[in-house]
Amino acid sequence: MSGLLGTAVEFYDFLVYGTIAALVFGDLFFPGADPAVGTIAAFGTFAAGYVARPLGGIIFGHFGDRLGRKSMMLLTMTLMGSGSFLIGVLPTYGTIGVWAPVLLVALRVVQGIAIGGEWGGATLMIVEHAERTQGSRRGLWSSFSQLGGPLGSVLSAGVVTLLSALPDGQFRSWGWRVPFLLSVVLLAVGLFVRLRVTESPLFTQAEREPLDRTPIMEVLRRPKPVLLAACVGIGAFTSQSLLTGFMISYAVGHGYSRPQVLTAVTVASCVALLVLPAASALSDRVGRRPVVLVGAVISAALAFPVLALVNSGSPGLLILALSLGLGVGQSTMYGPLGALLTEMFGTRVRYTGASLGYQAATLVGAGFSPLLASSLLAAYGGSTPVSLLLCAGAAITALTVWRLRETHTDDLDSAASRVIVPSQEGTCR
Repeated sequence: MSGLLGTAVEFYDFLVYGTIAALVFGDLFFPGADPAVGTIAAFGTFAAGYVARPLGGIIFGHFGDRLGRKSMMLLTMTLMGSGSFLIGVLPTYGTIGVWAPVLLVALRVVQGIAIGGEWGGATLMIVEHAERTQGSRRGLWSSFSQLGGPLGSVLSAGVVTLLSALPDGQFRSWGWRVPFLLSVVLLAVGLFVRLRVTESPLFTQAEREPLDRTPIMEVLRRPKPVLLAACVGIGAFTSQSLLTGFMISYAVGHGYSRPQVLTAVTVASCVALLVLPAASALSDRVGRRPVVLVGAVISAALAFPVLALVNSGSPGLLILALSLGLGVGQSTMYGPLGALLTEMFGTRVRYTGASLGYQAATLVGAGFSPLLASSLLAAYGGSTPVSLLLCAGAAITALTVWRLRETHTDDLDSAASRVIVPSQEGTCR
């Protein structure tokens, strides 16, 4: 429950930014620019948070591997909630001029650093508390932290949908601030739950084994697992980013109302809440590799049909498009990632290694996808570039899966300080 609730709170904070950026940040923080340029600039601040995520993974991974998982989980949640609240009270360009976008980027970086450390701590706490024998249901249990993404999306889209009923002037004046200010309430609930959690038993056991190097140096000494971890996650994050934050801006520009688009995102996220744990549980039975591969194939196959459905102008087909692309394809790829990345590293370097690989995937797959898609859309028009980006992300994931050794039966207790190198040859150190 702690992993699910905490991750949901942090993803709510992170994703509500993308939603509001797509709707009003171009006008409020970059006024006077061409609408397309303003949207690109708004997504540029969105990307800044993703650029900071690997840094957060390194910082919190280091101390999480040295001092423990629990304290880092409390700190990341506090940083995220504080950053979101400050965005909610931030003056716009019309009040303080150029300092408005500067401060917006700075707070977005704080959010990025916080969520860069959040995923690793939440996922490791769940997996390392789970059954530690071969054949355990680590995939299913790890899905609770993965569910934080779609649950946070449901919360953020739901709040913004309610506020979108306001007259446009009121929404732009003060309505957009409310989702950020609500972070204080969510922060209090999340901290209350996390304070009751005990430290990871695997970390407590492995803490007695000394490290010759810092965790980051131990991981980078053999960088293959981090590179594979980053590449295998690119497809899921490209799909997530393009079918949520970017799709809101794209669909509104094609004549859909804000409530219609946000409703479609909410429904798709609800579908993901069902598919994601199912895919994760299936990976416990048949392995991580085949489930992720199937998800990548589905995502690539749906890339052009999804955009065609969105371009139809029908609200019902918009819901169907996002439910298929985000709820089915993306969730099937994303579900097993928590367990898979956890299994790729030994306990004493697991927080650092898994976080760095995961956050590097978000940087490449999600951080720049909306910015690139907006730029290509402005330059060439049409939805083909967006579909090609979705295909490219899925292809990278599919090709990487072939380089991975299956890990779902590995023993997490063994060789606490080693870096496991999952390759077709099965070599490890």
